Amino acid sequence: MIQINFNDLDDSAQQRLIALSKKDVEAKFGKQLRSYAKTQFSNYDELLEQEAIRNLYNYRYSFKI
Repeated sequence: MIQINFNDLDDSAQQRLIALSKKDVEAKFGKQLRSYAKTQFSNYDELLEQEAIRNLYNYRYSFKI
């Protein structure tokens, strides 16, 4: 669960969440994503970014108001 202060939803907070999600995705699926990017001639960083954004929907958030 990720706790977010409701007043702290600025750009830096969003970038921090995406960076956290990227680390999570890379730890779970890094080898698979590299293999897919290599076989499909895709850019690994773009693929990682897309998967990190999708991964954000899997988190549970707790907002403090």
